[in-house]
Amino acid sequence: MTPELSRPVRIDALGEGALRITVEADAGERAALAKRFGLVSLDRLTSDAELRREGDVIFAEGRIRAAVAQPCVASGEPVAAEVDELFTLKFVRETEGAGEEIELDAEDFDTIAYVGNMIDMGEAVAETLALSLDPFPRAPDADVVLKEAGVLSEDEVVNGPFAALKGLKDKLAK
Repeated sequence: MTPELSRPVRIDALGEGALRITVEADAGERAALAKRFGLVSLDRLTSDAELRREGDVIFAEGRIRAAVAQPCVASGEPVAAEVDELFTLKFVRETEGAGEEIELDAEDFDTIAYVGNMIDMGEAVAETLALSLDPFPRAPDADVVLKEAGVLSEDEVVNGPFAALKGLKDKLAK
């Protein structure tokens, strides 16, 4: 399956110096990515990066910019957001046993495995966008919608009648 945003870069095209690459998603690619990530819309997605090679390891440092609308977690209404993030990615050749479970350190989370003689900067930009999105977007009226649905606010849970019941329960448990 070809990713919605594919920009392959041949590793042997990377010389001793750095290579600058710009990725800009067209309307069709943005629509496909919006569907993939459950967005209401993806109006803009661009990235500028500098690639450099150290043996079989490729480093990409750059910036991603996007204009998105995500559905509010409470109401489903569109919540507009701007993404403007710096990133550093490390592409490493996939090794045998890649299916085995391994433990990652914090610095390993931006590591992407590749096979063959190419990396895909388009897919890397798409994945970076996904990681940059707000996991719980809230519209301005989210608290009202949640209250109408019977969901307690954090303050009500901590200071309200349920907090008193919890305190009584804890006291009886002792």
